[in-house]
Amino acid sequence: MSVPGRLYAAGGVCLAVMPLAMVLANRSSPLVIGLAALAFLAGRGIEDRRDAARRLLAPLATPLGGAALAFLAWCLVSLAWSPFPAVSLRMAREFLPALTAAYILACLAPGRIPACAPRLGAASIALAGLLIAVDLASDLALERALGHRTAAFVHNRPALTLDLVAGPLALVLWRQRNRGLAAVTLVFAALGVLRSISGAAQLGLLAGGAIFAAGRLLPRRAGIGLAGLGLGLAVALAPVEGDLLAHIMPESAHERLVQSSSRARVAIARSFGAAVAADPWRGAGFGTSARFAETPAAQTLAPEMRVLLAVGHPHNSFLQVWAELGLPGALLAALTLMLMLSRISRLEQPDRAAALGLVACAVAIAFVEHNGWAAWWTAGLGAAISWMREASRPRVATTPRMDGPA
Repeated sequence: MSVPGRLYAAGGVCLAVMPLAMVLANRSSPLVIGLAALAFLAGRGIEDRRDAARRLLAPLATPLGGAALAFLAWCLVSLAWSPFPAVSLRMAREFLPALTAAYILACLAPGRIPACAPRLGAASIALAGLLIAVDLASDLALERALGHRTAAFVHNRPALTLDLVAGPLALVLWRQRNRGLAAVTLVFAALGVLRSISGAAQLGLLAGGAIFAAGRLLPRRAGIGLAGLGLGLAVALAPVEGDLLAHIMPESAHERLVQSSSRARVAIARSFGAAVAADPWRGAGFGTSARFAETPAAQTLAPEMRVLLAVGHPHNSFLQVWAELGLPGALLAALTLMLMLSRISRLEQPDRAAALGLVACAVAIAFVEHNGWAAWWTAGLGAAISWMREASRPRVATTPRMDGPA
């Protein structure tokens, strides 16, 4: 095997084992994805440096790439008025390397992922889902053995990662005519998600499955239109989410969702929404959610509305964009998402339905969970997109010819 072939094999192994690595260490995905990205970057550079550069730069010249770059530029501009520049820079140091690695992987891995990697990925997901279920059933015996803290929520990030990666990987396996392994991948991912205590992961599984089915059954325009409506509402309604839920969510629903702390989440959303209303135009600055209770906008609120601003983030990535980046950030985020849907609309089936399912899963999770700039989340999205892009193109040999790109 050539040097590029060995590098692609190493990168493929890293990409494949990421779900299992997250079960063993639930912050490990940025490191794993970073290693995979370096391996594929080195392999592509040795194989054809100019082609590698073209693959990395070409997407940035598209409307979607331009919108994404404009959004990132606004994030950086907002550092100028951040009241806590050290906090903002620390968040940028977490987010940007993970984003860079995810982008490199998504651009360079498809077409060079070795044939064994999807099968290894299926085994990794199956073992990850099984370990989550067994560990929770055994009162976290695995976490005790690893010396980790014994709290059931430690498996939430691995379950959310399974949500993202399982569908695209199953599509790769299905395309390779490994239908049985594709089914195993989905079944064990669902086992880990459903056995976890993460309501967000379960919501993502439900939303992803429902939109995948709708994408398969509905005409192209109807499926894309449904997804566009959902994305548009997710961005537009984020600042008033808390008030809406406070008025329409019955007490019985809160009782059923007590494990998900639904009352606290509604109160958090109301507090951050009030802060957005106090300063909707430019936001508090990138990464300031960690100390949002101390921002100037928060100081204008009643004391009782400021208490839950100290939780670290609003548990809604769209609301976080509004709070930190204001109206320009929200508009650029919406534009990026709509241009992404335009790209997806050009895919054929079943790729289009699988891509819509991934978008729905990610949006559902982002609407109720975690810090939007979290490196582990960014890495998981990068892995899912890489598998999705691999599914849509023919595989080449892992020891490619050196006389031109695939």
